[in-house]
Amino acid sequence: MVAGRSPYPTDLSDAEWALIAVLVPAPRPGGRPPVHTRREIMNALAYWVRAGCAWRLLPHDLPPWQTVYHYWRIWRIQGRWEQMLARLRERDRIEAGRDPIPSAGIIDSQSVKATDRGGLHGWDGAKKVNGIKRHLLVDTLGTVLKACVSPAAVNDRDGATVLLSRSRDDFPRLRLVWADQGYRGQAFSTWARRAVGVTVQIVARRDGGFTHSWAKNGTPPPQPPRFAVVPRRWVVERSFAWLGKYRRLSKDFEYLIDTSESTIYLAMSMILLHRLTGRPP
Repeated sequence: MVAGRSPYPTDLSDAEWALIAVLVPAPRPGGRPPVHTRREIMNALAYWVRAGCAWRLLPHDLPPWQTVYHYWRIWRIQGRWEQMLARLRERDRIEAGRDPIPSAGIIDSQSVKATDRGGLHGWDGAKKVNGIKRHLLVDTLGTVLKACVSPAAVNDRDGATVLLSRSRDDFPRLRLVWADQGYRGQAFSTWARRAVGVTVQIVARRDGGFTHSWAKNGTPPPQPPRFAVVPRRWVVERSFAWLGKYRRLSKDFEYLIDTSESTIYLAMSMILLHRLTGRPP
């Protein structure tokens, strides 16, 4: 934090900054010394993703929005946000007594409304949402492994195909993926087993996932089973809830798909920073 300004709740603590300082590119040698520290740039990005404000609405006592956006864009092109998440995820799994590379995961998607910003959008007829669809692969702790953003019209299985293809090289131990009934289909499960070596196991709800309707004679429908947490699938639903606290993800404000995916990686990195340092989310 710059001396003299009041701290924001999103500012990185000393312990959090110590974890990611080595993951943030240092200024290049030579030339004019930087006006704003890397920690202040990260403080501005943490504020932006949590508050969900437009770039031009960043507080005036943080670095100028043009500077913050410049580093956000450069580091996105370099793949820094996914690399940062990977390092923090490995540390978190090691502290939890797990192997750094998971062998099992959970996959799901979330349709999100779009704004008039533009970009690739589509209509999800099932959810009645016009916007984008976020496909997530998480480990059994709920940490994001890979994210894929597509127009909302894209089928869940098609999105999962891209997601698993991207995960093949980064997670060679991945052998089992749990999914809901939207991923049923012999063609998809066969492709996953042969192409990426992953077994897709469908986890169904206890009530079968269907809604009950009243009979024509006016008799009430049978009482559905009491609500119960669906095994394995609740983990990825909780991950979506975690990400939902970061208001930049409340809608799709981005023009580029890469930007939408990097925002997910940044938000998950902030979640892991809080978890590793014992800070409330």
